[in-house]
Order: sequence, then structure tokens, then C-alpha cells
Amino acid sequence: MANILYGVNGEGAGHSTRAKEVLSHLRDQGHNLHVVSFDRGLRNLSADFDVTEIHGFRFAYVNNRVRYQRTLAKNLITAPRAARSIRRLARLTEEWKTEVVITDFEPLSCHVGHRKRLPIISIDNQHGLTNTDIPRPHTDRRDMAATKLVTRLMTPRADVYLVTSFLPARPRRRNTFVFPPIVRREVLATKPSQGEHVLVYVTSPSADLIKLLGKVRCKFIAYGFGQAGRQGNILFKKPGMDEFLRDLAGCKAIIANAGFSLVSEALYLGKPYLAVPVKHQFEQILNAYHLEKSGYGAYWKDLKKEHVDSFLFNLAVYEDNLKSYPREGNGALLAKLDSLIDTEIG
Repeated sequence: MANILYGVNGEGAGHSTRAKEVLSHLRDQGHNLHVVSFDRGLRNLSADFDVTEIHGFRFAYVNNRVRYQRTLAKNLITAPRAARSIRRLARLTEEWKTEVVITDFEPLSCHVGHRKRLPIISIDNQHGLTNTDIPRPHTDRRDMAATKLVTRLMTPRADVYLVTSFLPARPRRRNTFVFPPIVRREVLATKPSQGEHVLVYVTSPSADLIKLLGKVRCKFIAYGFGQAGRQGNILFKKPGMDEFLRDLAGCKAIIANAGFSLVSEALYLGKPYLAVPVKHQFEQILNAYHLEKSGYGAYWKDLKKEHVDSFLFNLAVYEDNLKSYPREGNGALLAKLDSLIDTEIG
């Protein structure tokens, strides 16, 4: 049994969704867990685990685009809060008698782990870009360089990297291991069906997308627009994990940003995916690129009505390709994690 500090990035829902599955497994194994997070990670995990709030670094988004200058300015202003959070977390690790640090793209837990000379295990998909050999688009090189830099700064010098990927990827480092995406147990237990609606999800509201979808002859259920109610052929809904999963499992296709967790769940459920990645966020660009390359959907930087029409026309092709998508559970990664923890405290 180990005393584990588990840091979870709180931006978006993907990190906490993945971490909840790992944390539930570790709790079942009898480990003492001390979770630290912020924002959505704090809200999503607090009902099931004891979560301590820490300072979080955030990206600045405007009109579905990452604004790097605003991101830098925003985080520089809050740097003193980050320093105080690190000092507090360092004291808490002493009280908790922490033996192992696990981080899901959360830098403060990693920093404290180095300070206390504790073993650090990284679990995320982001290090697929820096630690594995996967094909990359020849465009967006500046965004790729920025994303690589951010990835290296967020969790530097972990002892082991457990990287999740929905496509084959070969590790470039001896301390890196690649596994299928971690999928929520609710998704694993869900039987998908094919309804009449297309599910739409965005990270930030887009009036232009609402206008575009209103011109398409199709029913849409839309999340992430900050409103609820029907507007023409679009039914807007407020966030809700259970209802969102029902709409995901029952849709005939998805139009969304290209966040890793949603892409992974959509592929597992066999849903064709029209990806509109957040501009300048290379992680999403890479996900969208491989979605299209694998024949599981389409990818457009700037969406137009004819793109949506073409995607809907080709749904049968994408559905056929998705039949061969490898659907694996979380067992391989969790078994490796158990082995690593046993090695560190044994």
C-alpha cells in the first residue's frame, strides 16, 4: 500500500475523466490517495475523492482559438499564487508521507516531486508528441513547436511516462510506454445506438457555428454554447455527464473540437467524427489529422456548410472503417501502473 500524490490538470474535462478511472483502480488496490487539482478537475473529482485545491495554469481562448500572448500574460500575473501553492503542497506531502507522485499533465505536483526526490509517473496523451514517433502534419510547425515546449515544461523529467494513444505509436525513450486510451467505465458499459441527431460539442461558444448548422438539413444536439433550449434544428443543452453520454451513445455522428478524451470515446462507440480543432492548439490538430488519416471522419480548420454536407453524405464509409477500430479496456495500463508502484515502494 502506497501513499500517493495524484496531480490532475483541471482545464477541460478530459484529464479528470481519465484520472477518475485510474484513481478508482488505485483506491480498490488499497492505496492512500491525495488528489490535487483545480477548476473542472476539482469539481469533477470532489464527489468521489478527497481533493485539495491548488493553483492551475490555464490557456486563454477567444472564438475557438488559443491566444498565446494572453495565455502568457494571464499566467505571469498569477505566478505568485503558483509559488504559494507549491510551498503549501510541499508541506502537505510531508504530512501525507507521500511515497509516489502521479501526474496527469499537472506541473505543481511534478515540481514538488522533484523537490522531495520522489518517483514521478506521468499519465497523459500529450507526451505522445514528444516521446513517441507518430506521423505529423507538415503544416502548423509553429504551433507544434509551442505545444512541444509547453508539454516539456508541464511535467519535466518524470521517471516514467505512460502515454495513451488511439493510433499505433512507437516510444522513442526507454522510460515511455504506450497504451490505448483510458475509457470511462460508463462508456465501456454502454451499448451504442444510432439515432437521428448529430452531437455537437465546442470548448468555447461560436455564433458562426450556430448560424452554419442552422442551414444544414439535420437535427443537432449541442453542448458548450452556454445556453439551453431549441433554436430551429438545434437543441442546446447545458453540461451534464450522464445526459451527454446518452446523447453521445445515441447519435449518428459527432461534430466537435478534437479533444483527446471525446475523440477516444467516440471511436470506442463507433461514431464518425467531424473534427474542428481549436485554432493553434496543435494537440487537437494532431488528433484531427489522424482521425481523417485513419478514415474515421473528416477534419477542417474552418468549417463550411459544404463540409458538413459532405461529412454526412459519407457517414456509411466512416462507419465501415470504424468497425475495425481496436476496442480495448484499461487493463494493460493499470497493470503497468501497479507494477511501477510495487517497484517503487517494494
